[in-house]
Amino acid sequence: MPDRYVVFSHGKDAGPWGVKITALAGNARSEGYEVESVDYRGIDDPRERVNKLVEFCKELKGDLVLCGSSLGGYVSVAAASLLHARGVFLMAPALTMPGLPPLRDKVLDCPATIVHGWKDDVVPVEQSIEFARRYGCALHILNSDHRLQDEVRFLKYLFEYFLISLDLPQDAS
Repeated sequence: MPDRYVVFSHGKDAGPWGVKITALAGNARSEGYEVESVDYRGIDDPRERVNKLVEFCKELKGDLVLCGSSLGGYVSVAAASLLHARGVFLMAPALTMPGLPPLRDKVLDCPATIVHGWKDDVVPVEQSIEFARRYGCALHILNSDHRLQDEVRFLKYLFEYFLISLDLPQDAS
């Protein structure tokens, strides 16, 4: 079996091994993935973060799943097609926030799931709704805030389902 990797990208003011990433890493390992988390601390420019993710992943051979939270969601989406990602899992992604470079058209060419909180006062949930509509992503809106910390158990469930679904045969109909 080829190598399989989940690479996490944290948010603007977070670190590489926060509560959500640490929790989801356990799911990834149990599904047979190697786990990495890129450290973007000290890098404010979103383009530099995307470049760092691309550089970090270019030596990884096999299936690649990207998982990003907040600004890390933007970074994961921006890099996904460049890295031929197998899938992208996003938590409260900052996809079209003011000050971020616009994502290119047809930026996403792999399965994606978005989880967002109704009470997010950092990244409006409407951004995820519109992105999910445009790209046909699975979208889960929870009664939570931007950090989704009170929903870690459910995030783990959704992430495990997402990883398993990547291995299911595609419906030919």
